[in-house]
Amino acid sequence: MSFSNTTDFTNPSTFILLGIPGLEVAHVWISIPFCAMYAIAIWGNFTIMFIVKTEPSLHGPMYYFLCMLAITDLGLSTSILPKMLSIFWFNSREIDFSACLTQMYFIHCFSAIESGVFTAMALDRYVAICHPLRYSTILTNPIVAKIAKMGLAVVLRSGMLALPFPFLGRQWPYCRTNIIPQPYCANIAVVNLACTDTRVSSDYGLFMLFCVIGLDSIFIAVSYVQILRAIFSLPTKEARLKTFGTCSSHLCAILAFYIPNLFFSLMHRFGRNVPLHFHVLIGNVYLLMVPVLNPIIYGVRTKQIWDRLLRLCIHEEA
Repeated sequence: MSFSNTTDFTNPSTFILLGIPGLEVAHVWISIPFCAMYAIAIWGNFTIMFIVKTEPSLHGPMYYFLCMLAITDLGLSTSILPKMLSIFWFNSREIDFSACLTQMYFIHCFSAIESGVFTAMALDRYVAICHPLRYSTILTNPIVAKIAKMGLAVVLRSGMLALPFPFLGRQWPYCRTNIIPQPYCANIAVVNLACTDTRVSSDYGLFMLFCVIGLDSIFIAVSYVQILRAIFSLPTKEARLKTFGTCSSHLCAILAFYIPNLFFSLMHRFGRNVPLHFHVLIGNVYLLMVPVLNPIIYGVRTKQIWDRLLRLCIHEEA
């Protein structure tokens, strides 16, 4: 199938997703690790939610946030992978204009929710370690209701902040090309196709980056400064290690989310000599890595979840 590089339209009916430009002949082989990552993300996150639901000892704030994180990971990976695999396996490159904007919205929305949940979990760890007596009241029903409201606030914040991306994308005239050189509709990729001044979209992208990643990073950093101060003030090494172990899973998940995000942002802005296919591959791996790593990190490093998982496996074998 051949696609025209230029066309005369204001609002295209479809966009063309190229997959991994320059590596089209290897799409089937590239799809294998991505398909495996998607399978691990689905299995791992559903397992986390099942364990938390069926284990009464895990019915606490940290694990409610963990379930919310699992749902977000499933939403983020499902927003990208099915269409990506259809490109790799069936060469199904066309995507409807509205569907493209919808995908763009959910990618940014779920990414923002992920960051917000990490911030809420950091606050939970701060209260648990720095104010342990107060934390004991969190298991009461009114506090659980407040946690639900906090989760709702995270979702509403992310949904509202991501809404201008498709709204602005629908306003621009597209008269250059309808070809997107990657396997999903990201805001910057769509905006680059517009034939008008799109500084509003670029400026809003930076604004959202500051509101989400910037502010959340500050809140998380402040929380962990207080947490580390409380840990180092403990009298014995054993007490310090035990207390630090209660937040080590969350800290590993935060690093897995923010460090690749920083690396990808720097590479996108300064790595102009990096081949396009490498940019696209790294961007895809970054978006899919977090949904894969989160259930592994929490499943292996959280003793209660790991013990429950082992009991499930032993029961099934018996």
